[in-house]
Amino acid sequence: MSPDDLCFLPAWRQAELIRDGEISAVELADAVLARIEKFNPKLNAFVLTYPERTREAAQAAMRSLRNGARGGRLTGVPVSIKDTYWISDLPMRFGSRLMKDHVPKEDSPAVTRLAAAGTVDIGKTNTPEFAWRGSTDSPLSGPAANPWNFAMTPGGSSGGASAAVAAGLGSLALGSDAAGSIRIPASFCGLVGFKPTFGRVAMFPPAGGNELALHGGPMTRTVRDTAMMLDIIAGPDPRDPFSLPRREGESYSGLEASVKGLRIGWSPDLGFAEVEPETMAIVASALTAFTELGAEVDDAGLALDDPSWILDTLFGGAAGGAHGGRPAEEKALMDPALVAYAERGRAIGIERYMKAIMARQALVQKLVRSFQGFDLLVTPTVGVPAFPLGKVNPDTINGRPTAHLGWSLTYPFNWSGQPAISVPAGWTKSGLPVGLQIVGRRFEDAQVLAAAAAFEAVRPWIERRPPSVAT
Repeated sequence: MSPDDLCFLPAWRQAELIRDGEISAVELADAVLARIEKFNPKLNAFVLTYPERTREAAQAAMRSLRNGARGGRLTGVPVSIKDTYWISDLPMRFGSRLMKDHVPKEDSPAVTRLAAAGTVDIGKTNTPEFAWRGSTDSPLSGPAANPWNFAMTPGGSSGGASAAVAAGLGSLALGSDAAGSIRIPASFCGLVGFKPTFGRVAMFPPAGGNELALHGGPMTRTVRDTAMMLDIIAGPDPRDPFSLPRREGESYSGLEASVKGLRIGWSPDLGFAEVEPETMAIVASALTAFTELGAEVDDAGLALDDPSWILDTLFGGAAGGAHGGRPAEEKALMDPALVAYAERGRAIGIERYMKAIMARQALVQKLVRSFQGFDLLVTPTVGVPAFPLGKVNPDTINGRPTAHLGWSLTYPFNWSGQPAISVPAGWTKSGLPVGLQIVGRRFEDAQVLAAAAAFEAVRPWIERRPPSVAT
């Protein structure tokens, strides 16, 4: 097997080969590091790598196996960490020149758990400044590119993570999602991106004004890998007061991949989103797989009032509070689009902000009640495939201008805290991926993963690689 083929194997298979002694964790780490050296100059997926530290972690994984340790199910497998998470004694710069000297002295909870499970950290991935947008471009690190077309964005804010996994620069990535930041880049890069139930993965450091929307989760090439990674990172931490307890013996792996007998609601637009015709056709065609698998698929009848003003008020208000009052010399170092967004957010009054909170609560109740009629909800993940680099948003969809993140169908489920996954539905005629989103009831993460695995079994995508980085 060539080093490139080894890098594109799913994580579960890489772990098997390591446990069986057919390859070593060091061999796999070296293969991934070689691909990073070759392709990262084009992708800018990684903002920090540390080959010596990575090889030491791979050697430690091999020593534990040689000394008789059973090893975890992902021992020796490379993983990247979004540059919003803390790793002790390594820079965490959040895509900002204002934080270029920030070096935390403790790990984020998920980072600790990945290391304890024997995975091998290969580097920090690119993110827009303070993770504020759905494309990945920052004044500190520059733009990340999409492996399917270097002229297009990989999405954001976990864009470096998605570009890395799609290009074979590590089979696992740790992302975060406050409005779609895992699922948008998964859709744009042809990956599996899972936002678990709110609190399932403990988050620290906190997220400024977005604690009630921030989720951590896996980004991988297969549903099985996602479930295995979630098994590692799920669980509470005292630093996160919203984190959920974990039941003894709880596992997301080994689930029956089935939707037979389930009631699935289909919503092409949630009642408010613009979805361009080719994207809609691809997702609607993929939807037939659920009927073939024995599910009952019906129109969900969801007609949400356009919630973009709620997003703009709450997300924009948080940006305004965090950055709108910065001195001019600091703003001069920041993303100009973020500065403008924060300055608009700073002008939001308390009355409008409280109305947005109440409107968010009403929307959540509508979503929760809608699940009385079905077990799962399926939608497009995003209204468009990847758009060109250098843009915060696509210019238009169906001839209509777009607002900040208003082109996605992801963010309402951050507010409701429901588990939601994006899986590849297909590819456009120009070769860009399109994602399908599956949403479940809160706490029913296992059912979402089982449905995604069933879909993957009949519409597999693992053999498809971006041609420009295939070898």
